[in-house]
Amino acid sequence: FIMSVPLVFDGKVVIVTGAGGGLGREYALAFGVRGASVVVNDLGGDIKGGGKSSNAADKVVEEIKAKGGKAVANYDSVEDGEKLIQTALDAFGRIGAPFINTFACISDLIHRVHLRGSFMVTRAAWNHMKKQKFGRIIMTSSAAGIYGNFGQANYSAAKLGLLGLANTLAIEGQKYNIHCNTIAPTAGSRLTETVMPPVLCESLKAEYVAPLVLWLSHDQCQENGGLFEVGAGWIGKLRWERSQGRIVRKKNQGMFPETVRDQWDNICDFTNATKPANINESVATLVEVLSRVETDEGIAPNPTSAMATAASGISPLEAVGQKLPESTFSYSQTQCILYALGVGMSTKDDDHLKFLYEGHEDFSCLPTFGVIPSQAAMMDGGLGSVPGLNFDFTRLLHGEQYLELFQPLPTSGTLTSQARIADVLDKGSGAVILLDVHTYSGKELLCYNQYSLFIVGAGGFGGKRTSDKAMVTRNISKRSDLTLIPRFQAALYRLSGDWNPLHIDPSFAAMGGFKSPILHGLCSFGFAARHVLKQYANNDASRFKSIKVRFVKPVLPGQSLQTEMWKEGNRIHIQCKVKESGAVVLSGAYVDLYISQTLNAGGLKSELVFAEIGRRIKDLGAEMVKKVNAVFGWEITKGGNTAAQWTIDLKTGAGALHKGPYSGKTDVTITVSDDDFMEVVQGKLNPQKAFFAGKLKVRGNIMLSQKLEVILKDYAKL
Repeated sequence: FIMSVPLVFDGKVVIVTGAGGGLGREYALAFGVRGASVVVNDLGGDIKGGGKSSNAADKVVEEIKAKGGKAVANYDSVEDGEKLIQTALDAFGRIGAPFINTFACISDLIHRVHLRGSFMVTRAAWNHMKKQKFGRIIMTSSAAGIYGNFGQANYSAAKLGLLGLANTLAIEGQKYNIHCNTIAPTAGSRLTETVMPPVLCESLKAEYVAPLVLWLSHDQCQENGGLFEVGAGWIGKLRWERSQGRIVRKKNQGMFPETVRDQWDNICDFTNATKPANINESVATLVEVLSRVETDEGIAPNPTSAMATAASGISPLEAVGQKLPESTFSYSQTQCILYALGVGMSTKDDDHLKFLYEGHEDFSCLPTFGVIPSQAAMMDGGLGSVPGLNFDFTRLLHGEQYLELFQPLPTSGTLTSQARIADVLDKGSGAVILLDVHTYSGKELLCYNQYSLFIVGAGGFGGKRTSDKAMVTRNISKRSDLTLIPRFQAALYRLSGDWNPLHIDPSFAAMGGFKSPILHGLCSFGFAARHVLKQYANNDASRFKSIKVRFVKPVLPGQSLQTEMWKEGNRIHIQCKVKESGAVVLSGAYVDLYISQTLNAGGLKSELVFAEIGRRIKDLGAEMVKKVNAVFGWEITKGGNTAAQWTIDLKTGAGALHKGPYSGKTDVTITVSDDDFMEVVQGKLNPQKAFFAGKLKVRGNIMLSQKLEVILKDYAKL
């Protein structure tokens, strides 16, 4: 794993309960090493909850101080939450950054210590967190609380109670920037060492849990209301799942246990299960049930139409306009490179290197990667949760695809996609579902996808055949590009997230009527798009606007894909064929490009800032050299190309600003677009967020980038 900018907790105050040993001790030490001021709370009791001693807490405080950290001990019971908080206020003047609950007591006081104790400490800290508009709370639950465990009824009840408490705190604290999450750790401790073999205890070190706690406690982390299992270096997130269920009564009629019995298998069937994330989504189902019950005595539908709808499983009236659960997609430069390889990029071509090597000065993400984050809306089972879309997923074919980019895709980041059913069409032999997916980075719209999905045999329900909401295809072609599809291509492309066994498993492909696994339609889609990008845009990803294709026939790995192209203004019409058979596989397709713009260094908004930096260096250069002691190289880009270079020398003499590349070696070089640079210096874009989103790239000593505040502060007035 590649280390990025380290997480620090300078200026933060952390309260760790039960910190005299085990997990609590590990948390306290980890926070102390990373700059936090730590309140080490521990009663010093034995594993049964009896006794009291200051030794455990004092020892951990000494360890933190020995490593250069700041810590103070507290020996109060968690039921005396106000005393814990007062210790923090007396010692450090504030509280509320990370706030950890971890307890190691097993006795008749289970509920008082685990559940009520957590409540009391949190209540004591709550108003302080609200006033400072910041707080991070981590509750420590247990697998016994989540799943239950033999002989632990009281402990399990308390631990699951913590989860309910945490979920409510997450909702109530969100508007105050107070986030609350729950962890269920498995780690070797004084409790488990008596029942676990030594080898197993060793592999379940507390230090394999602490990094999750530190991340959830950091102000960069926006996770809220999450539940995580963690242990042995593994972390997994949990969520609720609910079956589709069954309505077992009719309007103005009773509800009987015999009906429940007869429908029990359907009630417990988790096929196409939903994943409610909050109480509103839970209640929404009951509102829908009431509506459906009411229609039992309403106007009866046309019998023929009703029978056809029941037979096909498709009901446009129910489905159109339905939103799928929002999906999240996190990725790094690795996924961008893997995708580029999946659609045939190769190091044999020098101009492909910018899509394959993260160190390339123009490292970019292929535009058609925009389909990957949007796929999560379907891959996570969201389509199966839509009312009115009850069909056999083995009959689903990808008919057409439209992708439009509103700005170049970042090479890493976390994106969210919102999907809705735009329309449902009846084609007789099957149904067509139009699925619109909008993908965002934060609040910025990055791209829009429209999936045209064909359900074989699901037609004939009496619906319309066409839709004004469908993105249309066009027909025209000529110029060509030819690529051999290697036999391993489908196996490689599926690593980008499309795990359909149709593309890898011969027996599954045979079930679909294919003699061998076929290439993904979206892989052919990617090949065609990069052919256009090469022929008409010189592989400049920033010129890519949109693409629309119709999937006609499959391609087999080992065949040659020929892309025919014809330019008409800024639209490139394309058609793809299998060279060996002449069969058309993509038709009516086109790529729209943005107009090419010649770039020059003049007129860049960043020049104003560098001019001001130059004036500051003349006035305060010597002082800045003492504080910074580094040479910064800047590469300002526009439209994906380098438009200007600057060197800020705060290492020699009284400092200097040079326009152009540095004659020697810079300590750190920063690449950023002109627009993003201005967003950063005006305080509209957080530099760390820009870095993780791929908008700000750093080469060299990355730690020196933390000194940029000395150079760039107070420029919002520009």
